[in-house]
Amino acid sequence: MSNSAFSSLPISPAQVKNLTSLGYKKMTPVQAQSLPHMLKGKDIIAQAKTGSGKTAAFGIGLLDKINPRFFGTQALVLCPTRELADQVGKEIRKLARSVPNIKLVLLCGGKPFGPQVGSLEHGAHIVVGTPGRIQDHLKKRTLKVEQLNTLVLDEADRMLDMGFSEVMSDIIKQTPKSRQTLLFSATYPDEIKKMCRSIQRAPITVTVESEHEQSVIEQLFYQVKKHERNNTLLALFHHYQPRTAVVFCHTKAQCGEMAEFLRDNNIESLAIHGDLDQRERDQVLIRFANNSCSVLVATDVAARGLDIKSIGMVINYELPRDPEIYVHRIGRTGRAGEKGLAMSLFTEHEQVRVNAIEDYQKKPCLIDSPASLDHDSTYKLYPPMTTIQIDGGRKDKVRPGDLLGALTGDAGLQGAQIGKIDIFDRSSYVALEHSVVRQALNYLANGKVKGRPAKARKVR
Repeated sequence: MSNSAFSSLPISPAQVKNLTSLGYKKMTPVQAQSLPHMLKGKDIIAQAKTGSGKTAAFGIGLLDKINPRFFGTQALVLCPTRELADQVGKEIRKLARSVPNIKLVLLCGGKPFGPQVGSLEHGAHIVVGTPGRIQDHLKKRTLKVEQLNTLVLDEADRMLDMGFSEVMSDIIKQTPKSRQTLLFSATYPDEIKKMCRSIQRAPITVTVESEHEQSVIEQLFYQVKKHERNNTLLALFHHYQPRTAVVFCHTKAQCGEMAEFLRDNNIESLAIHGDLDQRERDQVLIRFANNSCSVLVATDVAARGLDIKSIGMVINYELPRDPEIYVHRIGRTGRAGEKGLAMSLFTEHEQVRVNAIEDYQKKPCLIDSPASLDHDSTYKLYPPMTTIQIDGGRKDKVRPGDLLGALTGDAGLQGAQIGKIDIFDRSSYVALEHSVVRQALNYLANGKVKGRPAKARKVR
């Protein structure tokens, strides 16, 4: 029996069967290294990046200890952003199919408080949420964690970066000392080490190789003068002509400026940063994930938890000070067996950051000249799809099949003209080929979804 087989773990046959049905063929390195210890109740410190399978690792671990007959909170997962909490919640719900009657509640900011209280009153085995909202519920005693047996801190480094240190400390103090604590972090700075010493008991440390093979991700660095950054950024798009890209900037203001600059130069772009409200953040991420936006301009914190399977190119408009952050950024390209491109701009006084990346990756950085990049005055980058928003969502019992049925039935669209469908509590988003957007909106202006009128509009 291979050690990477889920059946080699002391988990139920029903869970092994469920994992097979979900397409989990064998354990990823982080799962193989952490799960045997997790299932024995050990505390874990795992340094692993997004896309390493860490959610399934702690999801399988925490589900193994849940008693379905006790409707108290037995597992609590803290995430830095609502987007990541949403993803984690969906993943755990899939993993929980093998255990009957498991209830998971999502507690995030940007959502009404009242309905969350109602959900908690009916009991919850697992709570996933953001630190601020979790703390609010603990203060109001609408969430009780006295019976907690598993605490998960997902992307702990970002929660600290976002200023949640005191909030996290306050939450952790209210949990039982006998709990199991699982900490996952892409980077492992001193602040994380200090936190681990204060909240964990003899933790097992798991480190998954976070570097990327040169053959998978082509990394190139371009030394520029400060005033040359924008033109070199454009030249990178003209030369490589990616279908999708993420441009990393340091500040919120930079993100907005760069997205506008790219749009002015026929490259359809959206910015994502901390000043957007939750609805705006949701819509930006939905449009990027469903091919209605080609380029995302983001800060590190705003892009955290970004789960897009195929990103053609990552561009560092400026290099981060921490080489681990650099490696984490470029890991968003070159996934799912595809080659990736990671391009970085730096000025002479930022050479020290290039040196730090060389030391961290234990290999020289390839430095190219901006003069080598081709300029194509005819180049344009526009997305192949448009997103429409439809009133009605999960709380209205709307499912993807209902929308697909309405659009391919009475509306007369072909299935191939319809892209990704995202269902939220009270609204749904559908990606459509440009040519059929007007046809779909005309139908929805008078037609029905699931027997009810459904207003729809284009997301801009």
